[in-house]
Amino acid sequence: MYFRQLLNEPTACASYLFGCKSRAQFAVVDPHVDLVDEYLRLAEGQGIPITAVFETHVQADHVSGLPELVAHTGAVAYLPDGAGVDFEHVALGDGQVVELGNTSVQALSTPGHAEAHQAYAITDRTRSDEPWLVLTGDALLVGDAGRPDLHAHGETTAEDMARELFRSIEERLLALPDYVALYPAHYSGSVCGRGLSAVPASTVGFERRHNPALRFESEDAFVAALVRDIPPAPAGQGEILAANRAGRPLAAA
Repeated sequence: MYFRQLLNEPTACASYLFGCKSRAQFAVVDPHVDLVDEYLRLAEGQGIPITAVFETHVQADHVSGLPELVAHTGAVAYLPDGAGVDFEHVALGDGQVVELGNTSVQALSTPGHAEAHQAYAITDRTRSDEPWLVLTGDALLVGDAGRPDLHAHGETTAEDMARELFRSIEERLLALPDYVALYPAHYSGSVCGRGLSAVPASTVGFERRHNPALRFESEDAFVAALVRDIPPAPAGQGEILAANRAGRPLAAA
């Protein structure tokens, strides 16, 4: 399996290009609009087409590169069921699997940062039928958990979202084996967390033992800590969300 993490330093966003070389199928997860040319360059260098583009959720802090990637490659767009976007895509339900040759991508419903949020467990079947790594989006970060306020709306409060996130982490992500490599959508410098590590990768086991956001003995304590001293929202959050839901450039949304 080919796997490459790409970092956008101005926004501290991480995205991923991976897939099966022998069956010539690559995918991108959480593409950043400023890195579209780089995904295309890397895939072309490997001689492999990008056939799938995934979002863990509708992004609120940066413009997605998904529409541009799909336009360039003809790839299928995959988003969590209920994402509420206005462009053609496949809505993935919890547990659904997308096959990329010998690489499989399983959607794990992990609401809390956003109501429609999924992590993606990646398996290289040439090595094992068990997941090798998990792309956690904004749910579980290295050294922190995702902020619960950016997608709270109507009668749903940040506290409500934090409770969902607690259950997502406890019941879905920490249910994975300790050896599973963990790759988040953000690292230190992002507005999507407070105590993020500058190292943009970890394992489920290391975060289980050493992530400060997971050291609370109860759901109530986790929620209270997560909603305390929430940093300011990203600049232009409303416009960014509208652009990403519409699948258009920021100025045209």
